[in-house]
Amino acid sequence: MDLSIAAILAQDGITSGAIYALLALALVLVFSVTRVILIPQGEFVSYAALTLASIQTQKFPLTCVLLVVLGACCFVVETIAVLRRPEQRRQVVRLLPAAAGRYLLFPLAVFALAHALVARAALPMGVQFALTLLIVVPLGPFLYRLAFQKVAEASTLLLLIVAVAVHFALVGLGLLMFGAEGSRAEPVSDASFALGSLTISGQSLSVIGAAAILIVALYLFFGRTLTGKALRATSVNRLGARLVGIGTARAGSLAFTLAAALGVLAGILVAPLTTLYYDAGFLIGLKGFVGAIIGGLVSYPVAAAGALLVGLLESYSSFWASAYKEVIVFALIIPVLLWRSLATRHSDEDEA
Repeated sequence: MDLSIAAILAQDGITSGAIYALLALALVLVFSVTRVILIPQGEFVSYAALTLASIQTQKFPLTCVLLVVLGACCFVVETIAVLRRPEQRRQVVRLLPAAAGRYLLFPLAVFALAHALVARAALPMGVQFALTLLIVVPLGPFLYRLAFQKVAEASTLLLLIVAVAVHFALVGLGLLMFGAEGSRAEPVSDASFALGSLTISGQSLSVIGAAAILIVALYLFFGRTLTGKALRATSVNRLGARLVGIGTARAGSLAFTLAAALGVLAGILVAPLTTLYYDAGFLIGLKGFVGAIIGGLVSYPVAAAGALLVGLLESYSSFWASAYKEVIVFALIIPVLLWRSLATRHSDEDEA
């Protein structure tokens, strides 16, 4: 391997690592706030990429139908919850219209907007991205309301089982909506820049730049905004946050919304780089999970650094031992878990 090949592999590794970093941050965020290991995080990536590809080929994305169906289910669940609680039954006139707007009118508006825009001539790239975000991001809080909010205080093991069930359901729905054929989106930029003997693509720069901006935005969100500080408080002590008036259910919904947004943005960024299939997001999400594990599922900077390490290791492994690159990447988790097991003081978990 000469220096030019090493530089090319480093560029590919950093580009992939930037995608994995976004997913690692989303996993850390959700686990910190809700104790859910979000196994379906990869499905937001594949749904976003395939939805964007459908929009670009002027096909109506069936994720709009899924959004409406999930919204209707959420409205039914919310209505039953309101009617069962005597303290909320008195406020039914206020609560149900708000729920109808959030779970029924908004999905129907997105459905109508997508139906009106996709049938037209090719949309500008920015409109395509915005429409993809509008369609896929709300799936995050809808899934939280349907699958996780009711069992939010359950054990971590039960939450993991629910997350695995949601993952399998979304993979099956992905096959139903998108079929078994893969798709690739159009690149954001066809430009290329020469740096000595190395040629850097504009698409790689777009991925790295967007990931860096999002990481900085998350840092400012958690450090400078009241909502971000409320999420941090919930992650530190759920009971204490509830006692000071922070709604843990709302915090969980917001965490899922942010995680879905990060997954959708990762899907938009990765869609032009490789052909994605309905189940391809699972493997991408697993590599983000390795980065999150390096950060102990609590540290955002270490998780992002771990995800970059995963990307670089994958890139160089594909050169030296392409048949074993996945094995090498996932084997990275073994020494990390051993080190954390030896370095962490153990105590019995209080499941009460």
